[in-house]
Order: sequence, then structure tokens, then C-alpha cells
Amino acid sequence: MLLPEVAHAQQHPEQLIWSDEFNSATTPSAPNSANWKFETGANGWGNHELETYCSYGSTQPPCDAEHPNAFVGQDGYLHIVARRDDQGHYTSARLTSHGLQSFQYGRMEARIKIPKGGGFWPAFWMLGDNISKVHWPACGELDIMENIGKQPGTIHGSIHGTGFTGGLIGLPTTLPDDHAFGDAFHTFGLIWSPQKIQYYVDSPTNIYATFTPASLPHGAIWPFDDGKSFFILNLAIGGSWPGPPDATSKFPQEMLVDYVRVYVR
Repeated sequence: MLLPEVAHAQQHPEQLIWSDEFNSATTPSAPNSANWKFETGANGWGNHELETYCSYGSTQPPCDAEHPNAFVGQDGYLHIVARRDDQGHYTSARLTSHGLQSFQYGRMEARIKIPKGGGFWPAFWMLGDNISKVHWPACGELDIMENIGKQPGTIHGSIHGTGFTGGLIGLPTTLPDDHAFGDAFHTFGLIWSPQKIQYYVDSPTNIYATFTPASLPHGAIWPFDDGKSFFILNLAIGGSWPGPPDATSKFPQEMLVDYVRVYVR
């Protein structure tokens, strides 16, 4: 006899409701503007980061339109490229689906090959749509994947909100045999349901972190049932957590994204 949850899953299979497969380019091109826009600038982004984030086609120095920091290639990948120019300026890209694509509940995942080397900080994460009204951290932050270059075999999944920011609510996971995440593509995912956040690597059955309101410190506010959230894909350089590039940091370095997908039952 089937367990009730198994029978329910068979009656209500997952449906793919949105994705960007990054497959449409016949030549290197800008990411789909119906899904992504660029956040730009060099203000440290609250983390003392070193990069200037550039939009596709930007000619504003140190950005270089001939060497874009984000593009969809003929290989079917979104390339997010960290560069260092002859004057030592760092550039990269930060893409957001804010105001374009946002979701609440379901299973969200991206297949990514992260860069390798000290000082690199790739991330796949989400922020609440209500950020302009309630601001951060009240909007809620879902960090599906973060890696810092000095920990090549570790990624971190964490949640943030009012009363739980910084390193308070997060868990790491590692690959077997000290393998580096940057050696191959891996799938980083979120299973989001009312009152529950779960993170996995490579398979939805491989859950390494589960968070509920009971996970929060006293007085903290759970924000993840308040509405939809949007995606962010970025590759930071330097900052308080990863530290600056070092002798292991080779430029240019790429974060390759095969797809971003959203499923619901």
C-alpha cells in the first residue's frame, strides 16, 4: 500500500511553470530581458566587495562592451565573468529577475558551474518582492547557494530576515572525497513550502538543510510566507567573507549557468 504522501505525489506530479534554459542565442547575446535585468555599480554592496558590476554592452569604464561580464553563449550557458583589467580594476555582473519573474512556494533550482580561486564569491539567491516597501532584511533572503573561493569543496545555504542576519541561520554542505564544486556542474535547489525552507544539492532527495520558524532565535520574524521572491545570480569579487583575490585567483573566471527552473505541484 502506498504511503499517503507518495500517493499524493503521484496524483499531483510536479509541473515546470517557468525556466530560462539560456539556449536561444545563435551568437553571444544579452540575457533575456523578459527574465533578467542588471544591477550595476561599485559601492561594495554592503560587504566591502571589490568589483564593479557591469550591464551587457556598457561602455562606462571600467566596463568594456567588447568583453561583457554577462552573456548567453552559443554553448547554451549564461556566462557571468569576473575580469581584472590592466589597471587592476575588477568587473563582474549581477542579474536579477526583480519586477520580471517572482515566485512563492514550489521547487526552484539552477544548474551551475562555479569558478575556482581565492576571492571569488558566486551566489544564487532570492529576495522578497516587498523589498522596496519593507526593506532588507524584513523582505527575507533565501541563499540557495553561496561559495567562497577559499572553501572550494563547500557551499552554504542560509536564510535571513528580521532578527536573523549574518551567519546566524545557515548550514554548509560538502562534496565527497574533498572534491571541489568548481570541477563540474552541480544543481543547487530550494524546496519552499509554507513554514518550511529546504536546500539540496544535485537531487531533491539530497536535502542538507531544513529551516522552519522554530529554527529562528527568540524575537525573530519569519518572512517567507508573506509573498513572492525574485532571483539573483551574481559573481562577487572580494568582500568581508571571501577576502581579496590572491595568488590562486586567475582572471578571467566564469560562473556558468545551464538553467534556472521553477516547479510546482
